[in-house]
Amino acid sequence: MRKRLSVAAVALLTVLAAVFAFGQPAHAAAGFTVANGKLYDANGNEFVMRGVNHAHTWYPQQTSSFANIKALGANTVRVVLASGDRWAKNDTADVANVISLCKANKLICVLEVHDTTGYGEQSGAITLDRAVDYWLSISSALAGQEKYVIVNIGNEPYGNRGYGTWATDSANAIKRLRAAGLAHTIMIDAPNWGQDWSFTMRDNAASVFAADPQKNTVFSVHMYGVFDTAAEISDYLGRFRTAKLPIVVGEFGFDHSDGNPDEDTILSYTQANGIGYLGWSWSGNSGGVEYLDMVTNFNPAALTTWGQRIFNGANGIKATSKEASVYGGIVTPTPSTTVTPTLPPPTTTPPPTTPPATGGCTATYTIVGQWQGGFQGEVRVTAGSAAINGWTAKWTYPGGQISQVWNATVTSSGSSVTATNVSYNGRLGTGASTSFGFIGSSTGTPTVPAVTCTAS
Repeated sequence: MRKRLSVAAVALLTVLAAVFAFGQPAHAAAGFTVANGKLYDANGNEFVMRGVNHAHTWYPQQTSSFANIKALGANTVRVVLASGDRWAKNDTADVANVISLCKANKLICVLEVHDTTGYGEQSGAITLDRAVDYWLSISSALAGQEKYVIVNIGNEPYGNRGYGTWATDSANAIKRLRAAGLAHTIMIDAPNWGQDWSFTMRDNAASVFAADPQKNTVFSVHMYGVFDTAAEISDYLGRFRTAKLPIVVGEFGFDHSDGNPDEDTILSYTQANGIGYLGWSWSGNSGGVEYLDMVTNFNPAALTTWGQRIFNGANGIKATSKEASVYGGIVTPTPSTTVTPTLPPPTTTPPPTTPPATGGCTATYTIVGQWQGGFQGEVRVTAGSAAINGWTAKWTYPGGQISQVWNATVTSSGSSVTATNVSYNGRLGTGASTSFGFIGSSTGTPTVPAVTCTAS
């Protein structure tokens, strides 16, 4: 039956119509959203993940890794967490700290629970429902972080047995999280140890997406030995693009015990089609897959073959990563072949200074990159006409503070800075060089100070 609407009711409907005209729910503006198979940040800009996985739960002391991953150009880090079922629980305080590290380094945080890995085949693995229990237990750390955090419910939630319930279990997990008030973009991993050789995720992704009341779910496939040809990679990812379902390559490597992934096609196809990727993994691998370390012993200046490929190679992170606009603007890093960690390119780069040799060595100071409020510097130490057993570099800043250092021990006293070698880079042959890097704060254009070097 038709009724005459009051003026107030008409006004209310007009407002509601304006809201829904944007094509997304009002709550979604608080964080990432999905539309037509693409991921958008809270500012409405398309966001394509370019990053790596970091095994935080096993190496919680490696907090400098966040800055180092950023320094090499990444815009995203997928962080390994544990629910306490198979590995020690990352509690609310720890997760909150991880998020703060991501934000401080202008990285998007993809948080994942690893205890689900290989459920049905791996002893001790937990269900997706149990993973939801974990997310709800640390929900206060997630609250209000929708702009910066994506929740990956569970890593590789099934092995190669019992995966027939993947679609139902994934849909139910999403609905439980939404009912509890979680408004973040949710990421869902494929079964079959993440590789979906059975096409269970591929063929059921549409129904799982539809089960999300917010329609804000992204799918993640892991590409190792199953994806060893260009045809397999382009067909699998292409079907998601055709269906306008969001897909990312949540893990992949350049080699693996189950076969040789075609990493060149993974990188080129994802770049050509605006698909995100997150390589496995930063450092700390064991059990025979140590070759998947991107850097040796968490040292950002010691890139491995895999690290060099994914960071500095064709279609790699440095050449293609764009910082999320929620951090103040999209920045496209300049491609480079150097293995030195770099941040977004400087607007102005002061020339390096090389003072006369003192005490058998020289030191050259260079600004590698700068951004508002900070910069990355490098000092290269070179032995003179005789071999040296150690070195000390000194300089004076008019202002600023160093927050992260690699390949040296640095101390400050007021404006005076002293850097000494570490155990593995003090001995230099005649004319040989080594370098160390650091991240510092500054106001305006960073000063390039004169550096003295003393050998021991």
